[in-house]
Amino acid sequence: MDNIVGKKSALTWAVHISMACLVALWLLPTFGLFVSSFRTSDQIVGSGWWSALSTQERQLPAIRVAGDEVEKDGRFVIEGRLFEATNADVSAWGTSSQAPTKYGPGETVDLGDGVSLTVQADGVYDLSGPVSFGDQRLPRIFSTAATPPEFTLDNYKSLLLDPKNVDGMGKAFFNTLTVTIPATIIPILVAAFAAYALAWMDFPGRALLIAAIVGLLVVPLQLALIPLLKLHLTLGIGKGYLGVWLAHTGFGLPLAIYLLRNYMVGLPRDIIECAKIDGATDFQIFMKIVLPLSFPALASFAIFQFLWTWNDLLVALVFLIDSSGETTVMTKQIVELLGTRGGNWEILATAAFVSIAVPLMVFFAMQKYLVRGLLAGSVK
Repeated sequence: MDNIVGKKSALTWAVHISMACLVALWLLPTFGLFVSSFRTSDQIVGSGWWSALSTQERQLPAIRVAGDEVEKDGRFVIEGRLFEATNADVSAWGTSSQAPTKYGPGETVDLGDGVSLTVQADGVYDLSGPVSFGDQRLPRIFSTAATPPEFTLDNYKSLLLDPKNVDGMGKAFFNTLTVTIPATIIPILVAAFAAYALAWMDFPGRALLIAAIVGLLVVPLQLALIPLLKLHLTLGIGKGYLGVWLAHTGFGLPLAIYLLRNYMVGLPRDIIECAKIDGATDFQIFMKIVLPLSFPALASFAIFQFLWTWNDLLVALVFLIDSSGETTVMTKQIVELLGTRGGNWEILATAAFVSIAVPLMVFFAMQKYLVRGLLAGSVK
């Protein structure tokens, strides 16, 4: 009586709530990174991304008085603005780091020798003195102000248009494509043949091979990095594209074979038997029947493999990247953009979204095959 038509069970609600929580856990940090990519470094340091859409009151970096000097009523005056936002509201200001909020907006401060400084609530300042300021060092203004939401494209301009960064990111982009495309195609080709053999061909030891493949799924790839690198050096492959292709192929094959084999086993047996009765060989059956029917599974694994290799840093560091920097991939280039002290978070956020543009296009282009390929073969 609990499963009345039109009512959802408690388990169904629990599954839906759990999925919503998982989606939120993934989307919120990604959205925060996206918002941070349009903020300045000062904004990122001063407040979290969740406050980017609201008015914020914070202490702004010190700004030194600058501008053209004009003479008014026998005094020399320099006028300017503290910030570009015209609707910012200054709540306090000062002339030293020890007392950055000593004065209020509109208050005129005597700096000595007849020099006075006034800062209005809208950020307009007025520095005046009895004699010309000439080349003397002008005072700094520390201010606390409520600023409206502000976003900038300077991070993307710096990353994509600055000659210092464009060459590195462009080279890293093509290096990543050179690694990712073969490292996605090769394991699919090998795994498709192996999966067909394990699914539809009878030979001694087939069950042991399937068990070994399942066991390899749980082996951490970190255990094989050093032995595999030593093998590459022994064979003369060394560090290069061939080595990283073979490494990604080896690490991706267990899942590829397991996924494709489960899918191919679920194909109708009548089709395979009819083809054999008509005189088709195993190769013809594989190429003309099994392979076209297995496209959803192939596409789903291609998405996973492409994402893994595109976002990979560890395997590339071990098998590809050398001191010359000619084979640097995008993940390594992003790390280098952070600087020696790792403080350029706005560049990190921007570079992250530039790097995920291609994986997003691949995912959305083949997402309709993803669920079909993963679920097919899981049930009879």
